[in-house]
Amino acid sequence: MAVDVILGLQWGDEGKGKIVDCLAEEYDIITRFQGGPNAGHTLKFGGNKFVLHTVPSGIFREGQINLIGNGVVIDPITLHKEILKLESANIDYQDRLLVSQKTHLILPTHRWLDAAAEAAKGKAKIGSTLKGIGPTYMDKTGRNGLRVGDLAHDNFKQKYESLKAKHLTLLKLYPEIDFDLKEQEEQWFTYLSRLRNMKKVSGEYYINEALSQGKKVLAEGAQGSMLDVDFGTYPFVTSSNTIASGVCNGLGVAPSKIGEVIGITKAYCTRVGSGPFPTELEDETGEYLRMEGGEFGATTGRPRRCGWIDIPQLKYTIMLNGVTQLVMTKIDVLNKLERIKAATTYTYDNQKTNVLPYDLNTVDITPEYTSFPGWKKSLDGIEQFEQLPAEARQYIKAMEEHLNVPIKMVSTGPERVKLIRR
Repeated sequence: MAVDVILGLQWGDEGKGKIVDCLAEEYDIITRFQGGPNAGHTLKFGGNKFVLHTVPSGIFREGQINLIGNGVVIDPITLHKEILKLESANIDYQDRLLVSQKTHLILPTHRWLDAAAEAAKGKAKIGSTLKGIGPTYMDKTGRNGLRVGDLAHDNFKQKYESLKAKHLTLLKLYPEIDFDLKEQEEQWFTYLSRLRNMKKVSGEYYINEALSQGKKVLAEGAQGSMLDVDFGTYPFVTSSNTIASGVCNGLGVAPSKIGEVIGITKAYCTRVGSGPFPTELEDETGEYLRMEGGEFGATTGRPRRCGWIDIPQLKYTIMLNGVTQLVMTKIDVLNKLERIKAATTYTYDNQKTNVLPYDLNTVDITPEYTSFPGWKKSLDGIEQFEQLPAEARQYIKAMEEHLNVPIKMVSTGPERVKLIRR
């Protein structure tokens, strides 16, 4: 068997959590392979809303195993709060939520460093979620990090204090900010009990053994492909590899073990925080998309920047990920619009092209748009693609032709049941 992958093709917030939840019944194991509590995957069903930051989105399906892979970084405080919500919803997770021993831990001083470094940037802020993600990955690559497996070692506290001392030295380089380290440490060590009691596995052996037994595995990406540390809009990116290649390092599987790559795009486009955004709408239409789509960050609550769908950008991330099928979400947000636009080409350096420049931050890009008629009606109750208004079908088929990848699913609302499968 192979590992199928679900990931976002834009700047995150594409609706990955809902799609993972909807597909989870078809798999034996759902995994997270990168990122941390900077992710916010929102699920709605049974009149309830859940936001997951670390736990894979398959946890609400009975019987499925959910694995937090070694490429993820965990904050014990965030994980504790997340699990409390699972318990309040009577979700039986104890035997179904596993964590790789090689998963790195976010310390309170990682979050302090994150906040101090971002504050020091002033107007040059990159829009960090201030969850300590970047400093944790820096310690990981700097070979200083603490891992889940270290909890079993007698010298865990010594390792913690050593890393904390390093952070306190680094913090002297930044202006002082308000951070109650004592309070945060007390919570952190209290909530470590959650991790100590969780089932821990050698993630790479666990996944490969499952595949050899014919188990079906789904890898759930966090953030979006345009936030990839190597191929995104650097430096306005996250600290991990958000594209399909990140699955190999984040779970410990060979490239030959990757199967279907399911790419998710909104019917328009959004971005949180700073950084380039070629199709951004800073007008009434952009505000309409924000309000109609509820475009406020699930993790930070920040308003998202909104714009039209961007074909050159999507072609780029489809290429990077080897996408085999597409999911279009939030098409219902466009229900009331007279006209809908899609950026089909770019013009920069006096040339028309579909190729993204080396650095979107420094190039003056003018998107060229194709306009489509709106359908001006609700999509509630529609269960089949053929039942969609002709104008909606026209828009979806045009996107398929431009992207040369089939759109296999169309989400018509946030609830679990509002998903058209082709």
